[in-house]
Amino acid sequence: MKIVGRMASGNGSSVTEFVLLGLTQQPELQLPLFLLFLGIYVVSMLGNLGLMALIGLNPHLHTPMYYFLFNLSFTDFCYSSVITPQMLVSFVKQNIITYGECMAQLFFFAFFVINECFILTSMAYDRYVAICKPLLYRVTMSHQVCLMLIVGGYMIGFTGAMAHTACMLRLNFCDSNVINHYMCDIPPLLKLSCTSTTLNELVVFIVVGVSIIVPNLTIFISYSLILFNIFLIRSTKGRSKALSTCSSHIIAVSLFFGSAAFMYFKSSPTGSEDEDKVSTVFYTIVGPMMNPFIYSFRNKDVQMALNKTLKKKMLP
Repeated sequence: MKIVGRMASGNGSSVTEFVLLGLTQQPELQLPLFLLFLGIYVVSMLGNLGLMALIGLNPHLHTPMYYFLFNLSFTDFCYSSVITPQMLVSFVKQNIITYGECMAQLFFFAFFVINECFILTSMAYDRYVAICKPLLYRVTMSHQVCLMLIVGGYMIGFTGAMAHTACMLRLNFCDSNVINHYMCDIPPLLKLSCTSTTLNELVVFIVVGVSIIVPNLTIFISYSLILFNIFLIRSTKGRSKALSTCSSHIIAVSLFFGSAAFMYFKSSPTGSEDEDKVSTVFYTIVGPMMNPFIYSFRNKDVQMALNKTLKKKMLP
């Protein structure tokens, strides 16, 4: 399968369109997977929009922790919308995406994923201050500090996405235009290039390294200090309460960073492309769906806010 058109504007490549092969080429799996991922997408959209609305409508949730959670839901909503609709198309017909649309998808995907890394890091820091320095919490996690952390994450995301996209725009795609993936991700695009990808690989190493290693190191240090302080708490009830405030975040971090790290830092660069696609599914599609539930089921504040909101809507 190959589609080659006129010269793509501005990049010296003869490819003007790409064909996204999707998650699988097995015909018997197309309809079941379409229905599965359509359901995941709908649940993800409703879950994240619902959580954002809940936080916005309830003043007692206007705290640093829920400020970060609001931005996490917004980011999940956005980058799930960037990826999943295009993936669904691959299940029902040949998925052709123009060169410009492919580069745009790459930019927004990188932007929101990098931003999510730093939102999760900010949430870990928030938990560290809340548990280890409770008396200084209001001062340390002031509105200005929270805003700086969020804006900083967006700026780093924008810079990283621009670096990835600019380096991709300089490549020539003059042979195959078939992307063995359900989206325009960096590794499969690099495999199609007929020019040197050394600079791109260096940028991937730097940007992905900063976006995964630095946040992971910060999260690891934060939770090491949190656990140390929790063990100093004498009452079992106090320990349990402190641990419960962190458990949701630990699950979300493990799901996101675990699959992302497997994708970009696996030992064998020639590994199965199907493995790459499956690991990508976890942090691009499954993660955004799971996060609203992870942060809601064991969160009494969210449950209380939901009950109050439902009662207001039901009462005349």
